[in-house]
Amino acid sequence: MILCCLNLNAQTIITDRPDQTESSSTIQKGSVQIESGFLISQNSTNYNFNSTNERNIYFPSTLFRIGLTEKIELRLFNQYQQMCTQTNSFNGFNNLEIGLKLQLLKKENGFTEIAFLSHMVIPTAPSRLSETGENNIGTINKLCVSHNIGEKVGLGYNVGYNYLNNRQGDFTYSLVLGIELNDKISTYIEPYGEFSDLDNTESNFNMGITYLLKDNLQLDYSYGLGLNHAFNFMSVGFSININ
Repeated sequence: MILCCLNLNAQTIITDRPDQTESSSTIQKGSVQIESGFLISQNSTNYNFNSTNERNIYFPSTLFRIGLTEKIELRLFNQYQQMCTQTNSFNGFNNLEIGLKLQLLKKENGFTEIAFLSHMVIPTAPSRLSETGENNIGTINKLCVSHNIGEKVGLGYNVGYNYLNNRQGDFTYSLVLGIELNDKISTYIEPYGEFSDLDNTESNFNMGITYLLKDNLQLDYSYGLGLNHAFNFMSVGFSININ
């Protein structure tokens, strides 16, 4: 998980999973970090007294991070999705995401870190699974900020704007509080959501736990649910840094 800008117990890994808030740190120059996992989600909608249930399984869901310089990392993300509705089932790889994270502010023993992240969404998925529609390129953009609050607590937050085949785009936000319980285990709580097409609001809540198996290998578990809509998910995964 991100424990914001805390780099505790000489560990060499700070991750962008399992929470929704992207960390404000870039990985070391010349290193490669793999963050992968399994996620299952379910949501329900009611429209004109008709109920629709949808279940999605993502496995693997994998982010590759490559340290180009001390302040810039290259990012590649993709996941295999199985979507099941009451009448149909679809599966295939989602759209490919290629992007960069740029460290804007990082000081030794500093209180605050800031980074900017941008992904280009390339329409490689089957049309039924594509968020951008056919032949449309999308973008995902986030400003990532974090603060140290004492030795064992960190606060991080993202604000962003996505354009995924919308007329106006989506405004996104997240806020995470991370707490180190001991040398190996950390936990977090996180509200997050979006204003779809800058209008419709979806609010969610997410919590999870991480276990530092080695200083460069982390395991994680998370669970989330919708606050104003019928939605829930569960995820397990791992992250490894290869230097």
